[in-house]
Amino acid sequence: MNSIRILGIDPGLRITGFGIIEKTGNRIQYLTSGCIKSGEGELPERLKVILLSLREVIHSNQPQQVAVEKVFVNVNPQSTLLLGQARGAAICAAVLEALPVAEYTALQVKQAVVGNGHAAKEQVQEMVKRLLNLPGVPSPDAADALACAICHAHGGQGLGGFATAGYRVKNGRLV
Repeated sequence: MNSIRILGIDPGLRITGFGIIEKTGNRIQYLTSGCIKSGEGELPERLKVILLSLREVIHSNQPQQVAVEKVFVNVNPQSTLLLGQARGAAICAAVLEALPVAEYTALQVKQAVVGNGHAAKEQVQEMVKRLLNLPGVPSPDAADALACAICHAHGGQGLGGFATAGYRVKNGRLV
């Protein structure tokens, strides 16, 4: 049976979470996860840290597909722009390695992993721990990245098993 290695990324300017799982048939297995801390320097240097660190993760673990969480619009537009740039650096790391990138909203990820698109971070962490049979609860950023990879492994399944990848979902409905 063919297996596929998926890198999930939860982009952030301060902390970018990553998680790698392997899917074989209907089974998913945890491989590794962690966080990339970009420091407190100037923006271009911080983006460089994200880009180079994710390329190193890709080289070390050889994923075949990448799943990235989409940016949500914040109350603070400046924060949204900065997060978008961190997300761009993460996507560039994958594209530079010729890897296909799928994007999922937080709602889609939570729906696929917890069954509730408005689940709390702690619920996501606990479900990731259970689904991947981990000995402990992963950090919030690593858990979000692993959840993104799990969502992708399930084909972006949400809304009761209907594939929502590539669609916009609002209040549990496709729009």
